Amino acid sequence: MAIFGNQEHKVIIVGLDNAGKTTILYQFLMNEVVHTSPTIGSNVEEIILKNTHFLMWDIGGQEALRSTWTTYYSNTEFVILVVDSTDRERLTVTREELYRMLAHEDLQNAAVLIFANKQDVKNSMSTSEISKYLTLSGIKDHPWHIQACCALTGEGLPAGLEWMKSRLMTTN
Repeated sequence: MAIFGNQEHKVIIVGLDNAGKTTILYQFLMNEVVHTSPTIGSNVEEIILKNTHFLMWDIGGQEALRSTWTTYYSNTEFVILVVDSTDRERLTVTREELYRMLAHEDLQNAAVLIFANKQDVKNSMSTSEISKYLTLSGIKDHPWHIQACCALTGEGLPAGLEWMKSRLMTTN
């Protein structure tokens, strides 16, 4: 019997600039808030959850960098899309980027975890509002899950990782 415990699973963390991608990555890594500046290019860290190794690529989200996202798609098992739950104005841009990604052949087998970040902020949108805006119900060919979270406190992040881990159990 093969043991999948030490296999690395590639994850890309994407989203618009200032959504909280890097803060989430370092919250996973160190359980603390790290003051970040806009990511140019990418950060990569290995996150280990109960013997499951996730290689997480945090990719810069500024408009000029989004065209480079495709260079990270190869062998990706999970896409973590981080949404700023207070940024109503740019949700349509987020939706366009999400559907552009899902249409890419290198991501045809990837599962999608949407982190609805900044839930601690007054008047932030709920997961159901974000789900509706992003028309997540229209995603039929990718397993997906939306998780409310707060990158600053780490609230909701472990539940997202657990969902990813549970997806691995069903595919192995």
